[in-house]
Amino acid sequence: IPNSSRNPDVERIVGSKPRLIVLNRADQADAAATALWKKALTGEGALALEMDCKSGRGVNAFPAAARSLLKEKIERAEAKGKALRFMVLGVPNVGKSSFINRLAGRKAAETSDRPGVTRGKQWITLNGGILLLDTPGILWPKFESPEVGYSLAWTGAINDNILDVELVACRLLERLRELYPDAIEARYKFTPDPEAPGYELLEAAARKRGFLISGGEVNTERMAHVLLDEFREGKLGRMTLERP
Repeated sequence: IPNSSRNPDVERIVGSKPRLIVLNRADQADAAATALWKKALTGEGALALEMDCKSGRGVNAFPAAARSLLKEKIERAEAKGKALRFMVLGVPNVGKSSFINRLAGRKAAETSDRPGVTRGKQWITLNGGILLLDTPGILWPKFESPEVGYSLAWTGAINDNILDVELVACRLLERLRELYPDAIEARYKFTPDPEAPGYELLEAAARKRGFLISGGEVNTERMAHVLLDEFREGKLGRMTLERP
């Protein structure tokens, strides 16, 4: 979700400062869509890199990219004996701490598969005179559209405990039907009706999984949790839910 996961306030706050945009979890994303996003996000003063910070793939490209983007600033800093400072910004649960730990070559920041683990700011020292400021994941107060909120919920940037998990799952099935209908058929063994509302799709998936409760009623809440877990773990395949 490269669009929904970008804090709109950052554009205003950062201004003309150079930016390296990390497209993390590239191993779970649609490779063709990632190529489109890299092209769309790379421009004047900005460079997009694709990475999988869990395995470390692509992380080693960061130092060279930073030096390319900040050539003059680095030369001035080195002439004065100063360290180069980066702030690592992002929404919760996108892998900022994993990114830092890979660069540092040690566990310098705590990681988790749930949002809200990083509580405070801390400076991490890297080789080559680079300092990284790790920051807590921050969501802005008001989303531009409901779609942004759903996208952040699908990827776990918003805590599941404060959401209607069945509604979130229904909207996800509707999006998957639009972009990756074959994935629904392959994973949940039914062909999604193009006209059916999301709740009917959730019921169909629950029946196929045998999630029934007393009286033959379908356990859609259990199916909703399973769907979100399997989506986040990449079990439905490589997916990107937004296009530039």
